[in-house]
Amino acid sequence: MRKFSAFIMTAALAVLGQAASSAQVEAGTLDEILKRGELRVAVQTQGPPFSFMDKNGARSGSAVELAKLMADKMGVKIVYLDFDWDGLLPALMSGKADILAADMTPTLTRATKVAFTKPFMYVSAVAFAKGGGAIKSIEDCKKPGATIAVLLGSSGEKLAPTVFPQGKVKSFKGGGTLLLDAVATGQADCGLNDNSAVAAQAAAYDPGTITIFPELLTKEPLAYAVRYDSMDLLTWANLFIDTATLDGSLQANIDYWVTSAKWKADH
Repeated sequence: MRKFSAFIMTAALAVLGQAASSAQVEAGTLDEILKRGELRVAVQTQGPPFSFMDKNGARSGSAVELAKLMADKMGVKIVYLDFDWDGLLPALMSGKADILAADMTPTLTRATKVAFTKPFMYVSAVAFAKGGGAIKSIEDCKKPGATIAVLLGSSGEKLAPTVFPQGKVKSFKGGGTLLLDAVATGQADCGLNDNSAVAAQAAAYDPGTITIFPELLTKEPLAYAVRYDSMDLLTWANLFIDTATLDGSLQANIDYWVTSAKWKADH
């Protein structure tokens, strides 16, 4: 009888141990965010209109404001962690950030490292050059030896050899107006980036400084990213995108930040 009782006790403890382990497994990233009371978001240091420091010294932009709305819906405060473009994925993967909010395209290669939400919008890649310079069209960018400025680690870096097979791809580390600066100062003949970012950044220059060619070279989705151990957060973020789509707040964000220049007067 004592042996049987000991067996029952051992079995009971094993069941309790399994239950405790299951509880630990079920407690995911979303639980951690709610317990600490803050959502940690990796953002690009300078990348208008999606993420940038505005004239008032405040972090703002399309992707940033949507992330802030996420935090509001969670009932937690938001903490922004600034990184150059090539530092965004490492920051997320290392656990410094819970989610990545930027104008990032969910590629198959990136998806081997992080999990992407459903797209929150679509953009197209465009080429641009110095206004009034020798490069008059996108065909000039395709000439042998033309230097093409792209951001290090961006989808444009992978796209450039396909669109400009005879060109020389030149990768720049950083963000903001870096590519436009390179073109305007003669460090590169042409630049390649998504149309919304280029249009927003070109507004920082005098009219005619940058010529944006009208050809749309791709159609690319933009999405948020989380770690693969954060499937609870991924599910919640996808539901947030659905909800923001249905209540109109997502489209209002895009209309204000991406498809118009209304934000420039305020930021």
